[in-house]
Amino acid sequence: MAVKSDIEIARVARKKPILAVGAGLGIAAEHLAPYGHDKAKVDAGFIRSLRDRPDGRLILVTAISPTPAGEGKTTTTVGLVDGLNRIGRRAVVCIREPSLGPSFGMKGGAAGGGYAQVVPMEDINLHFTGDFHAITSAHNLLAAMIDNHVYWGNALDIDVRRITWRRAMDMNDRALRQMVGSLGGVANGFPRECGFDITVASEVMAILCLAEDFQDLERRLGSIIVAYRRDRTPVFARDLKADGAMVVLLKDAMQPNLVQTLENNPAFVHGGPFANIAHGCNSVIATKTALKLADYVVTEAGFGADLGAEKFFDIKCRKAGLTPSAAVIVATVRALKMNGGVKKEDLGQEDVAALTRGCANLGRHIANVRRFGVPVVVAINHFTSDTDAEVAALQDYVARHGADAILCRHWAEGSAGITELAERVAELADSGQADFRPLYPDDMPLMEKIETVASKIYHAGEVTADKAVRDQLKAWEAAGYGHLPVCMAKTQYSFSTEPNLRGAPEGHVVPVREVRLAAGAGFVVAITGEIMTMPGLPSSPSAERIFLNRDGHIEGLF
Repeated sequence: MAVKSDIEIARVARKKPILAVGAGLGIAAEHLAPYGHDKAKVDAGFIRSLRDRPDGRLILVTAISPTPAGEGKTTTTVGLVDGLNRIGRRAVVCIREPSLGPSFGMKGGAAGGGYAQVVPMEDINLHFTGDFHAITSAHNLLAAMIDNHVYWGNALDIDVRRITWRRAMDMNDRALRQMVGSLGGVANGFPRECGFDITVASEVMAILCLAEDFQDLERRLGSIIVAYRRDRTPVFARDLKADGAMVVLLKDAMQPNLVQTLENNPAFVHGGPFANIAHGCNSVIATKTALKLADYVVTEAGFGADLGAEKFFDIKCRKAGLTPSAAVIVATVRALKMNGGVKKEDLGQEDVAALTRGCANLGRHIANVRRFGVPVVVAINHFTSDTDAEVAALQDYVARHGADAILCRHWAEGSAGITELAERVAELADSGQADFRPLYPDDMPLMEKIETVASKIYHAGEVTADKAVRDQLKAWEAAGYGHLPVCMAKTQYSFSTEPNLRGAPEGHVVPVREVRLAAGAGFVVAITGEIMTMPGLPSSPSAERIFLNRDGHIEGLF
């Protein structure tokens, strides 16, 4: 029998009305704004009413370094919540919204897979409730107001050579990375070099996902640095009087989106900051709301634990006052063999030796998560090509590192295939073992924070940065930004800055070529290697295979 695709499975899902899903969480109908029958937003008044309730347990799902073989982090996140509910625990999933760029590019959507998905899968992976469009509009309103201010006399004395705010769109389009705008004559303004970032890389996205409420949102938006004057003093969004209108555009986008899993368990899908240039986690407001409504909240962070988990702990948890109780590291036999040197086309063949070599990558991630004082369990996301010998070797390796590695079949079996992991996660979360602590203190100098992440998480031997970068960091410290955490922009494929250097390299050099101040979001970005904020489409994008069939159903989305 042919295996059904993700979209075929999602299409025949027996969904509950979203008001019923909300009622199961104790959210009355008047506090939900339905978008059709299967998705809704939770209003701010209801969220404020939850403040005095105790919090549930927060569980992070992270992963080994991603490979083309796939790891299944979102699928495991969703499956774990179904598994927890199956064993009688009240659990909610909190994940990010997918970007249209990857959905039509190479990566595909981000709603899970197989029988561990959130639905409606098509809506979530496409326009959903319009949050990304609202964020794009707010971002571009600010960009338009900058150029408009310059056009009408430039009272703020903005140096047009030092405008740092670019434009945004939610699509992969390399042609827009760097360009010249305002061409065509006097009526169109002053020509200058500019460009576009993908919406998930916008600081507005990061701000929405870190803001606690509308007042915090407006304060953060107003604190965005958009340009510099000729005397090098910053120009803020509030100086342009743009912050109020931006909040208006984001009024609905700030409200968490409630949907459900294939097994009708509640899911908050809200926000989606880039895991390279930003912190790669779903919104604080969704996570905190879920913690008030459930005993266990399972969330994920983008890419492997060296990026996603580190930023979850050092940025999101630090800023929001969150305390994680346990962490799950997702690994696959296939991906570990690839880390051990096996080519993608040969992954179907048993190779215990390559698996064992690749396990060094997993061992590094286990040690890194424990460094934050959070207990760890490994989820082996099962593929049919896995052999008993390979699974046993993987479990033996993890056992030698003082943790459990549990085989999970949620992709094929739903909650029934992940109950063992659910039991272990609940046990860890309830054990009180967690002693969460960020990697570095707030008062550590910015360059030392960068070096701490590079040495302790990446196992780098050296961080290089030219004098201009170091001077910029010192200037920000003098301006009152030294307490901010650092957000490392690095390739997700390796602990190093070289994407093809797999496994667990040590002693490598991390070159910091640029630093950026996200003053509104509240972190300093250190850009290493070749990180792009506007991806391009591959030679054969997924968009070529996505279409509407004669029955009006979407085909090719995954």
